[in-house]
Amino acid sequence: MQKNSAVTGDQRMNDNQTTEGFMSMKGGGYYSKATIGAKHVIDNAAHLIFDSLARMNPPDNGTTFTVADMGCADGGTSISTVGEILKFIRKKTPSRPIQMVYTDLPKNDFSQVFQNVHGQTDMATYINDIDDLYVFSSATSFHKPIFPAGSLNLGISATASHYVSEQPCIISNHIHMVGSSGEERTAYQEQGRLDWEQMLLNRARDLAPNGRLALFNFGIDEKGRYLGSTGGVNMFDTFNLLWKSLADDGTISEEEYLNTNFPQSYRTVKEFTAPLDDENSRVYEAGLRMEHVETRVVACPFAEDFKRHGDSVRFAKEYIPTLRSWSEATFANGLSNERPLEEQRKILDTFYGKYENLVATSPAGHAMDYVHCYLIIRKDF
Repeated sequence: MQKNSAVTGDQRMNDNQTTEGFMSMKGGGYYSKATIGAKHVIDNAAHLIFDSLARMNPPDNGTTFTVADMGCADGGTSISTVGEILKFIRKKTPSRPIQMVYTDLPKNDFSQVFQNVHGQTDMATYINDIDDLYVFSSATSFHKPIFPAGSLNLGISATASHYVSEQPCIISNHIHMVGSSGEERTAYQEQGRLDWEQMLLNRARDLAPNGRLALFNFGIDEKGRYLGSTGGVNMFDTFNLLWKSLADDGTISEEEYLNTNFPQSYRTVKEFTAPLDDENSRVYEAGLRMEHVETRVVACPFAEDFKRHGDSVRFAKEYIPTLRSWSEATFANGLSNERPLEEQRKILDTFYGKYENLVATSPAGHAMDYVHCYLIIRKDF
C-alpha cells in the first residue's frame, strides 16, 4: 500500500487529531529529566536574552511586566534561565509586578510545571527569590493569540516552534518531513511557512511596543544539518526504519505506519528570516524587526558521556529516554484507537526497545545533536 501525496491533512484528520489535539511531551517530570540537552540549548543562549533586555531598557513605571515561556513542556529545561531573567527584571524595575506565564498545548502536564516552580520537586527554583511575582499558565497554542493585545513584554520559546498546526499531507515513505521529497516536502515547507508567519503575527499582536521575542528554533543550518543528523547515524531515518519494521512483521498495520508523521517543519535560516527581512510582508508591517540571528549545534550530552565512559549498554539506556520524551506522542497517535491501551503501550515499548538494542550493539554515530536557529526579534510599534 502506497501513500498518495494528494491525500490532504483534512482527509486524514478530524479536529481532535490536529497537533493541538494530541501533542504533548512525556509528563510526570520525565521530559526535563531526559532532555538535559534542551536545557543546555537555553542556558547557553541566555546571554542573548539578557542583551535584548539591556537594549529594551524597561522603565521602572509600576506597570506589570509580562514574561512568557511558550512551549514550556514541564518548565524544567528553562527554569534556571527563567529565574535569572526574572531576577534581572526585578533588579531593573523594582516597582513593577512581574507576571510569568507558562504556555503549551492543552494536553501538557501543567501540574508538573507548578510542582517544579513551587519547589515540590528536587529541581532548584526561583519562586522564593523574587518579590511581587505571579506565575500563571495558558493552554493556548502559540499558533493563536495568547495575551491581550500589547501586553507581553518578553516572549521566550525554545525547541517548540517547529511544530505545525496540522499535518498538510501524508508522507509516503517516511515519518518526518526531512525524509520526504517532491510534493510532500513542498507541502510541509508551505505549512511551515504559513504557520511561522501566523505565529509571528500573533506575537506581534501580543507584544507591547519595545517588547522582545527570543526564539530558539529547531531548523536546518547552513551545512544542511538538523536534529539528530550532524554527520553520524540519522535519527529520523532510524525512527522510520524501526517503525517500518514493525509494519513489515505485522506488529502494526501498514495503515498505522502510514498514519505516523511528525507534525513538524524544519526551516532554514532563510525561511526563518524571510518575513522579517521583507519590508512588504505582513510581519514587517506589524512592527517586528530582527535584531539577531545565528545557528548553533549543541552536542548530544549522552553521546558526549559515552565518549568518556565507553559503555554502550549504559549509553543506550541513557540516550533512548531523551528520544522517547518528545517523540512518543507522535508514534502513539499513529496507532489505531481500536487497539487497547495496554497493547499500544507494549508496541511502543517494543519500538523503543528495538532502538535501545540497536544503539547498545552498534553505538557508533548515534547522537541527538541539537541544531537551532537563534532569533532575537523586537516589536517597534
